[in-house]
Amino acid sequence: MKKLLAVICSLCMMMAMLTGCGSKTEETTTSGSEGAGSGTMIALITMDSIDQHWVTLNEGAQEAAAELGVEVQFMAPNTKDDAQQIECVNNAVSAGAKAIIVAANGPDAISSALEEAANAGVKIIYVDSPANVEAEATFSTDNKAAGATAGEEMKKALEAKGITSGTIGIINVNAATDSCVMREEGFRSAFEGTGFELLETQYGEGDAAKSQSIAENYITQGVVGIFGCNEGSTTGAGNAIKASGNTDVIGVGFDKSDAILGLIDDGFLLCTMAQNPDVMGYEGVKAAVKAINGEELGGAVTDTGVSVLTADASASSDDAATDVAASEEWKIALITMDSIDQHWVTLNDGAQEKAEELGVSVTFMSPNTKDDAQQIECVNNAVAGGYHAIMVAANGPDAISSALEEASAAGVKIVYVDSPANVEAEATFSTDNKAAGATAGEEMKKALEAKGITSGTIGIINVNAATDSCVMREEGFRSAFEGTDFELLETQYGEGDAAKSQSIAENYITQGVVGIFGCNEGSTTGAGNAIKASGNAEIVGVGFDKSDAILGLIEDGHLLCTMAQNPDKMGSMGVEACVQALEGESLGGAVSDTGVSVLSK
Repeated sequence: MKKLLAVICSLCMMMAMLTGCGSKTEETTTSGSEGAGSGTMIALITMDSIDQHWVTLNEGAQEAAAELGVEVQFMAPNTKDDAQQIECVNNAVSAGAKAIIVAANGPDAISSALEEAANAGVKIIYVDSPANVEAEATFSTDNKAAGATAGEEMKKALEAKGITSGTIGIINVNAATDSCVMREEGFRSAFEGTGFELLETQYGEGDAAKSQSIAENYITQGVVGIFGCNEGSTTGAGNAIKASGNTDVIGVGFDKSDAILGLIDDGFLLCTMAQNPDVMGYEGVKAAVKAINGEELGGAVTDTGVSVLTADASASSDDAATDVAASEEWKIALITMDSIDQHWVTLNDGAQEKAEELGVSVTFMSPNTKDDAQQIECVNNAVAGGYHAIMVAANGPDAISSALEEASAAGVKIVYVDSPANVEAEATFSTDNKAAGATAGEEMKKALEAKGITSGTIGIINVNAATDSCVMREEGFRSAFEGTDFELLETQYGEGDAAKSQSIAENYITQGVVGIFGCNEGSTTGAGNAIKASGNAEIVGVGFDKSDAILGLIEDGHLLCTMAQNPDKMGSMGVEACVQALEGESLGGAVSDTGVSVLSK
């Protein structure tokens, strides 16, 4: 309240302009600015100012603003309305905002206002949902992939009840909001080829009461499941199932709020896809400051991840995670595919930082090279050494499974980072590799089309045929070229070794390929080095992971881009999950997407 009062005077002159926008302004500190200046104002305009999703996004934005010494004004309308959101954009420009961070109601309605803002020199950053105007950067969930996950969760629950057919209702916000449209598209894809019938979508405008009425109507029609595409839709669906007393109806939704978590805990919703709006807000402000200071962000799209929260897993959400405490100095073993790739080194850095914070010890005991026998030996050594938990990135889903089962049987907690095996674990922290691979394919396709190339052969360098994360990347990459005139050659395996991968890439180049895709750090480095050595700048190289070598190859024009994961986040969250499990918390096997960014020159 004191912060609010401190800026009321400065707001008085703006109030006439803000009649359509619920302006919620918080004054921030002015220390630690990265150069934007203590008087710099950034506008945050979300779809509304009421849903807990947007409130949490604003909290993340305010945290970053305080750190960077800028002012973020939360100027969102009170309800989802295109005209009010356009008015908020215009008001932000009139008020002298240097940047606008916006979650667009739809891709088109707000576009003209954003174009005018951009022409006036205002930097545009998207959070959650973009419009059809170029922006400095976007921070959002891979909504299609998350929607598909929601569908799979519902399908599994229905099958567990012996239900293999029936009707399913979908409640969306509207037909224009890109993020929610993608969620629905992903959800529907999960039921293709099944005996279930997905009814025509009904729109509740994100309002919980309207969504409840829609859900009640679905229930009278005898649906077996209801999917809510956002916070209001999900709350409405859960409330309708609760009111009906029919807990055989499976409710699955999106977003996290106290109301939704309560409905899950009480058994009226199965689960929700929990995004990370605080991360969107925090990273959005950081990006805005960089753009204001003249840094080129290249329109990068960052996936801020999603977690499946169930009755068992909701206690392990990020709110609960901040309260984790270790009652003793637990010993945790970190076993990755090797100990050399910068990806694993960075993952270990994140793990060590979190271990120091929580007062536990993490031993990085990975093999020097990718080798199943050596990785199994590391697991056995961890058990023999009395380690309480093992964080592991499995070379493949099967080879290491027996060793992990023995470790689990001995009471050791198992947490997966990056790549799982076929053994149940407390939790998994990884990239949605199939979605990220598809993004890599789209980036290559765009670059080839920009060169006027619409056909030709493309080479793929993978680690091996067993490593789940890399297999999914390849699958996603190949999916991007379905229905095109490009021919994707038979995959070659370089075992993640840069030198072997370079030899494979050089062979591809002699065959006249137009592009090469590397599925991990070593593969990508090898591909870039081969393109560099060939002197053929027409070949488009796209890869995975971030290292100094890869960034150098991108900067010099020998690679187009790389899909940069967040291994430090995997390591940090993995340690936190280990401690939670060791302290007796049930994590429910939750799978958390730790996100990916497209890094280009």
